[in-house]
Amino acid sequence: MRSIRLLSGYDMPTVGLGTWQAKPEEIERAVSTALECGYRHIDTATNYNNEEAIGQALKKWFEKGGTRKELFITTKLPHFGNRPSDVEKFIKLSLEKLGLDYLDMYLIHLPFAFKFDEKTGGAATHEDGSYVLDFDTDPVSVWKEMEKQVESGRTRSIGLSNFNEEQILTVWENAQIKPSNLQVELHAYMQQKSIRDLCKKYNIVITGYSPLGSPAAKTHFETKYKYTLEKSPDLLNHPVVKDIAVRHKKTAAQVLLRYLLQLDIVIIPKSSSPERIKSNIDLFDFDLSEDDMKALSTLDEDTNGRIFNFLFFKGIQDHPHYPFKNELP
Repeated sequence: MRSIRLLSGYDMPTVGLGTWQAKPEEIERAVSTALECGYRHIDTATNYNNEEAIGQALKKWFEKGGTRKELFITTKLPHFGNRPSDVEKFIKLSLEKLGLDYLDMYLIHLPFAFKFDEKTGGAATHEDGSYVLDFDTDPVSVWKEMEKQVESGRTRSIGLSNFNEEQILTVWENAQIKPSNLQVELHAYMQQKSIRDLCKKYNIVITGYSPLGSPAAKTHFETKYKYTLEKSPDLLNHPVVKDIAVRHKKTAAQVLLRYLLQLDIVIIPKSSSPERIKSNIDLFDFDLSEDDMKALSTLDEDTNGRIFNFLFFKGIQDHPHYPFKNELP
């Protein structure tokens, strides 16, 4: 497995297993399959509700002789714990569920915060279903507590997720321990050129989530939030992608993933299928040509290609730290 060096001094494998939408009953098998196929990077989050199942898979892997130092485990501070007083509480909960003594990466999942509902153990909502926004916190104050988690040894590295450029710079300028990773939506329809340039300048490694365009997202949001996505791209059947795949004797998914790797993006494709899990890491025996890269770059729709604007969180556009205000109609 190839890796990339982080500002923190640790190496992050360039291909990881994404686990968003993975149900607890299927995640244990998926993680076990991934580890058998050579994955050593597993990405999860409190919000995914599958840390315990991942912990069970890791436990079995350790029992078979796998070691902790081989792995790179990422999880995230939830939006309902996004305040200084809750950072330590939630990282400890994640460590307990995962059965680990430390994390390799801990991210602030979102720049905005919701009030916490003690009864449900999740985000508080109003009677109309809109979320109870927490205005009494800010990313810089939360970051100060994230730094303490590094100092305590609970995590080796810390970073951000779904922050815009201005928010990244604000944290950077106020940080003693600089963010070494930014996780954002990144795929051929939304290639994030501007934010890539910013992160390159500051040596922040980017992890791209939904690298295949998240084909299952539309159904997920309609089912869970009664929200219809404006964007639901079909990258896997795009003629440019399919043509390149045929010429390289690879799948469309492998072409899309290889493209991001050649842009120096860490990728975390999600799958529960053993065949696709294996295929999604089989990316190092071919190279896309300069012409291939140029052709794929033309698919970029900039922010018009964004799938995840978080408007499925009813009322979120009213939060001062909502990151995509400039994209609202």
